[in-house]
Amino acid sequence: MDGLIIVDKPAGWTSHDAVLKLRKILGEKRLGHAGTLDPLATGLLIITVGQATRLFPFLSSLDKIYSGQITLGQATDTYDLLGKPAGEKCQEFPDLEKIEQTVDTLTGEIEQFPPPFSAKKVNGQRAFELARKGQRPELKPVKVTVYSFLILDYRPPVLTFQIECSSGTYIRSLAHELGQKLGCGAYLSSLRRVMTGPYSEAEAHSLEQIEQLYRDQLTSQFLIPLDYTLSWQPAIWIEASSQVSFQHGQPLQLHNLVKVDPGRNIQNSSLIFRVLTEGHHLLGLARFNPEEKLFEPQVVFNSPH
Repeated sequence: MDGLIIVDKPAGWTSHDAVLKLRKILGEKRLGHAGTLDPLATGLLIITVGQATRLFPFLSSLDKIYSGQITLGQATDTYDLLGKPAGEKCQEFPDLEKIEQTVDTLTGEIEQFPPPFSAKKVNGQRAFELARKGQRPELKPVKVTVYSFLILDYRPPVLTFQIECSSGTYIRSLAHELGQKLGCGAYLSSLRRVMTGPYSEAEAHSLEQIEQLYRDQLTSQFLIPLDYTLSWQPAIWIEASSQVSFQHGQPLQLHNLVKVDPGRNIQNSSLIFRVLTEGHHLLGLARFNPEEKLFEPQVVFNSPH
């Protein structure tokens, strides 16, 4: 079994809990997840199966869209409702205009500090492990991009939002920083991931649905085959005589190509190309080396899948 499963993660589960459950359901060991969701959060979690686990770097870097709620008036040590109160409690709440002006300062390319209770490593230890011992982990700011931060509703002390952002953005940190800038404290009270790259929550299945479909031998209803992953990446098609050598890690010459995605500049060395057979079978991924004038394998899949 090779491909992707789009899971609708329930609240209270870690991302790893979802992987363990699917391993048990499917009887597959090679499973992973791309893009961690906190236990508080629900929604879209990409699970990689079999050879698709090798696509982790390309899937985990996709942009995300979240919806949720932030509660004003009190900060917490975890930056969400699961934490302990931190700082003074505020009874006066800012008006919508001030909130929207402040939200604008948290939009665009920004530097943010990960929450103290996070999986970030500090000197080989997880930040949350240090925080639980009462230590304050020295976390470094990370550059992220918040493409949009929309306030959908505001009924003090709760505001409802939608955020589109780059991979690695901590929504908890945005909630905390918003509260600090407003001077009233704030924490993330609910969160749902509704989109990752081209995958939306409409494509997601609950763990219960996946278990039932698997029992009914309807795997195709929840598994995205490996051949149809990374469909947003440009593609090259190669001749049959070159397939075996590519799958053995040999580079591709320009004369090995049968077709290239129209409008794509193959000499753009920053692009990763899907390498396909003429029958649209995914053989792997390659990057063009402009100096050598060849495509160097980045990921090679074993057949069949």
